[in-house]
Amino acid sequence: MKLLTGKTALVTGAARGIGKAIALKFASEGANVVFTDLVLDENAQATQAELESFGIKSRCYGSNAADFGEAHNVVAELVKEFQRIDILVNNAGITRDGLMMRMTEQQWDLVVNVNLKSAFNFIHAVTPVMIRQKSGSIINMASVVGVSGNAGQANYSASKAGMIGLAKSVAKELGARSIRANAIAPGFIITEMTASLSEDVKTEWAKQIPLNRGGTPEDVANVALFLASDLSSYVTGQVIHCCGGMNT
Repeated sequence: MKLLTGKTALVTGAARGIGKAIALKFASEGANVVFTDLVLDENAQATQAELESFGIKSRCYGSNAADFGEAHNVVAELVKEFQRIDILVNNAGITRDGLMMRMTEQQWDLVVNVNLKSAFNFIHAVTPVMIRQKSGSIINMASVVGVSGNAGQANYSASKAGMIGLAKSVAKELGARSIRANAIAPGFIITEMTASLSEDVKTEWAKQIPLNRGGTPEDVANVALFLASDLSSYVTGQVIHCCGGMNT
């Protein structure tokens, strides 16, 4: 039997990149997958078609994950159709980099709202459902810079550190209900977001990685599969680094 047969997963910001890789991995292991993206464009439609090619049910909702009401509406619609939610992956995220002295209030608020508040919104929405089920796995997508910090990314680093603290707190609050919460801290992962970096930046990143390569979205998806499945039934409140050894 596949690892996620009979389970329903919700992945935010999954039309592309790491979120898409996670959604596809879950579908390949038998889960029905609901995902969100800010706009229901061709990328979202293509992702849904790929997911359904595995023979599972999939839905995509256009949703601003940073909006509390919209997050609750998505979960309500999901439960209405699928009756349960077993896995939540808080993956929605953006960057607006800049040195602290030049960072605007808008840059700070936007990154913190999309990256961190969105996770609060969806955890708040799924918690009553998971409590009734007496089961669930919540996975927050953090980052190595949420642990180590990074110059020029104070807003992003703070939001990802918050994702770690949020996962650890939820793990303590909901563990007695058999609900687990963990975080994944990717390092330099080759995605559309990192593709825009200069070659000099990419070279400097590579020098910090013992495995001497950038990671792939599939590398992160494999870790997410472990945390989503019963293979990790005794793992909660943890941060798993998927970084090729750069943050050791």
